[in-house]
Amino acid sequence: MSGHSKWATIKRKKAATDQKRGNLFTKLVKEITIAAKMGGGDPSGNPRLRLAIDTARANSMPMDNIQRAIKKGTGELEGATYEEITYEGYGPGGIAIIIETATDNRNRTVADIRHLMSRSGGSLGESGSVGWMFSRKGSIEVPKSAISEDDLMELLLDAGLEELESDDEQYYTVLTDVKDLEPVKKALEDAAIPFENAKMDMIPGNYVELDIEDARKALRLIDALENSDDAQAVYSNMDISESVMNALDEE
Repeated sequence: MSGHSKWATIKRKKAATDQKRGNLFTKLVKEITIAAKMGGGDPSGNPRLRLAIDTARANSMPMDNIQRAIKKGTGELEGATYEEITYEGYGPGGIAIIIETATDNRNRTVADIRHLMSRSGGSLGESGSVGWMFSRKGSIEVPKSAISEDDLMELLLDAGLEELESDDEQYYTVLTDVKDLEPVKKALEDAAIPFENAKMDMIPGNYVELDIEDARKALRLIDALENSDDAQAVYSNMDISESVMNALDEE
């Protein structure tokens, strides 16, 4: 896929220039609260909570905020009760889109998601309509400047490395089974290898390449979905050529 930008690369480029991240702390608080509610408030025995805390700290969330979110999840403090709902649908050019939400009002959320999809050339589908195209994996990005591909593969094979993608110019993408994300993180930490964006991800089995018109519409749609108050994560199987991406960057 040389010369192309898969969704992981597109997300990184978007994050580097996207200034509309005001609701990031809200999303992180929801994730910490839900993780604590489901698995308890001790991160040492709750991998989802530990990952949520690590992500929050990497984004400079104060520890007081983190502790309050944990206590809301465990019931020590009063707070909203969030329900996790996943929506599936299609975007411009026929791309598949998955929207994971956390909401205290499912009627409001589905109305908002449906409105955003229809306004930007997308449509909601039935549950399972596109989910079968994706697999949930652990995902970590490692700077290529930090280690060679062969050395990284040797370091992580025994820890649970499943696949190592090197299409991006600056980063390797390490993919693992969900249960192996923590051991792989620990192997990198023990070897003092820097990494970024350790998370649970939805990896598509195939990609759809978009022309410039559909790419413009799709990025606009995903921006809108990501900035929805109830959306926690948005996944897609879009693929954009470097020439199209560069043209969009110049607009």
